[in-house]
Amino acid sequence: MTEPLQAQVLIVGGGPVGLTLAIDLAQRGIDVLVTEIRHRGEPPNVKCNHVSARSMEIFRRLGVAQALRDAGLPADYPNDVAYRTTVTGPELSRIPIPARRERYTATGGPDTWWPTAEPPHRINQIFLEPVLFAHAEATPGLRIRNRARIDDFEQDDEGVWATGVDLDDGSAVRIRCRYLIGCDGGRSTVRKKIGANLRGTDVVGRVQSTYFRAPALLGLLKNKPAWATFALNPRRCGNVYAIDGRETWLLHNYLLADETDFESIDRDWAIRQILGVGPDFEYEVISKEDWIGRRLVAERFRDRRVFICGDAAHLWIPMAGYGMNAGIADAMNLSWLLAGHLRGWLAEAALGAHEAERQPITEQVSKFAMNHALALQKQREGVPEGIEAPGPEGDALRAARGQALYDLNVQQYCCGGLNFGYFYDASPLIAYDGEAAPAYTMYDFKPATVPGCRVPHLWLADGRSLYDAMAALGEGYVLLRRDPALEVAPLVAAAAARGLPLRVLDIDGPEAAALYDRALVISRPDQHVAWRGDAVPADPEALVDLLRGVAPAAASESQKERETSA
Repeated sequence: MTEPLQAQVLIVGGGPVGLTLAIDLAQRGIDVLVTEIRHRGEPPNVKCNHVSARSMEIFRRLGVAQALRDAGLPADYPNDVAYRTTVTGPELSRIPIPARRERYTATGGPDTWWPTAEPPHRINQIFLEPVLFAHAEATPGLRIRNRARIDDFEQDDEGVWATGVDLDDGSAVRIRCRYLIGCDGGRSTVRKKIGANLRGTDVVGRVQSTYFRAPALLGLLKNKPAWATFALNPRRCGNVYAIDGRETWLLHNYLLADETDFESIDRDWAIRQILGVGPDFEYEVISKEDWIGRRLVAERFRDRRVFICGDAAHLWIPMAGYGMNAGIADAMNLSWLLAGHLRGWLAEAALGAHEAERQPITEQVSKFAMNHALALQKQREGVPEGIEAPGPEGDALRAARGQALYDLNVQQYCCGGLNFGYFYDASPLIAYDGEAAPAYTMYDFKPATVPGCRVPHLWLADGRSLYDAMAALGEGYVLLRRDPALEVAPLVAAAAARGLPLRVLDIDGPEAAALYDRALVISRPDQHVAWRGDAVPADPEALVDLLRGVAPAAASESQKERETSA
């Protein structure tokens, strides 16, 4: 029998979530192995079309943001969302979103004011994933085993034995790891093996989707192109995403409640009704990408040394583009916890924070997405017969419907709340102080230093992004200090004595004073507030123990062990 492969962490699944998790763990000094059933270079399905600002902040820290910006649609292709009677018909309204050439400099749009160094990016997964894969392959400490399928695993006190098969030659694959993470999609083998059931709404809607090539479509548009174009007419409603900005497109035909089979509606007829083209228009079907919109969240995200992330843990209709992006948020939440534990500065108990933090958020986001999908369904079902009629009455109908569509959908396509407003309110690793985090919607949010919230972003006096400055300090926590004269030595010493990485970063200036209502704020490695105050706490050791995930009694035993081993 061949020698088993060894890794500290095994990630099952090499899609965007698994690759991002692997890159982050490897950059934190962890030995990572990724198994993926596809061939090296085999393209993914044409699914995800949007990378959120929060995900782009992560990719900036990982050193891959610019490569992703350079991929996808042409630099000058509008990232707008347009609403029309048909794709080639009259325009009802438009949500302006900058093309990537103007993405960093544009102002005045519904998402151009966001407090971040990395705005969102419209790019399909077929362009995103190869960039991530190349970056992963070049990352020291990260290995990718393509054409390897993991079928089973067993846990013991020290780690996990994973077994599977090489899909090319049929040989057995055996892997010994400390922890295993399932990023293996909606049909996740890992989720099934840990006995985690999906709960929620099994069918929110069905969508007949077609990936097609039509070089002539751009020339038929009566208005300037858009990244996403929604068509609403009494015959058929759907939307079309520009994939390469030239000739490839992804069309979603939203089936009605009584259309329970994907082939219950003639695909060619529906495509032509949505596009607004006649029988002489030529196009080529590349693939059928039909899907069911769901709202399902796993009842648990962990079984001892095995975790699940992304679609393995939750499935929902992709409103606001928060399918893949929620998975990336899962991955980053788990990554720093695992790395901290494996490197010795977080207790094993700290790993329980992952499920405590991410499961409630994914449950909440899934409801945001489902409710928005149902509101959109009402818009589609209520298209008036006269919306395509010429003259003043038709103009009035189109204007009213266009405004309603804008008001509803700017929430999901410029979803500031989902990017920056969510918070963790029941974490064992956060020192809460009694103040409630600001409420947020899909669209709205208010930056805050309330423990559990995202650390408010700002630009430092030297021109650096706060997040860049924190990342440059290395692993661990960062103590943000508004007043450089404020004494913080006792807290820094307490962290050092317990082996917890804690760096100090001064953020004096008017913007810091406006955003930070406490003199001191501790940022976790995932840019969420862990603690705040106007002075070092009276018992800094107790705070450090909380940040490490160690109860006070266990902390003193852990300290004794550290001193003995030293």
